[in-house]
Amino acid sequence: MAARLPAPRRRRQLLDVALDAFAERGFHRTSMDDVAEAAGVTKPVLYQHFGSKRELYLELLDDVGRQLLDSILKATAEAEGPRRQVEAGFAAYFHFVARNVRAFTLLFGSGARRDEEFADAVRRVEEAIAEEVASLIEADIDHEHRRLLAHGIIGIAEGTSRHWVAHGLDVGPDVLARRLALLAWAGLRGIQPDA
Repeated sequence: MAARLPAPRRRRQLLDVALDAFAERGFHRTSMDDVAEAAGVTKPVLYQHFGSKRELYLELLDDVGRQLLDSILKATAEAEGPRRQVEAGFAAYFHFVARNVRAFTLLFGSGARRDEEFADAVRRVEEAIAEEVASLIEADIDHEHRRLLAHGIIGIAEGTSRHWVAHGLDVGPDVLARRLALLAWAGLRGIQPDA
């Protein structure tokens, strides 16, 4: 049995254990018993923190998304100038993926998109990241145009990460960030308002 922890630390521990369980077995094949056992707690303790398996999974999706967004925000805030922000944003994304393959897989590569409620949670993560990326795009275009381009940039990062994870992270995250930043920067430099 796990030692008694303050509620916030216990909740964090349960989320971390649940991430491993769901990433390994998926939502449907993972039970609350599995999570409780892996965490070394009783099922009633788990239910004190999460009312249901679905609630736990949704909070986990939000938690992983928030961690990814925070990484990107911190990196872009510390970068000097737009070009460095592009590379720093990609680097933060790819470093997050390299350190948290299970979290990335849970958010973007698992069956989460087959369930409407889970797909909505993933969309909220993408929307939050897109809003932040859009705010960094310096071009004489309207907000919706910026958001569209931001979603394209996120799609580049997500699609590249899927390929990268599937092939064993064969290139370092900084190399990957430089390569993708060059592609995105070349495109961003050519942005013009619609005719």
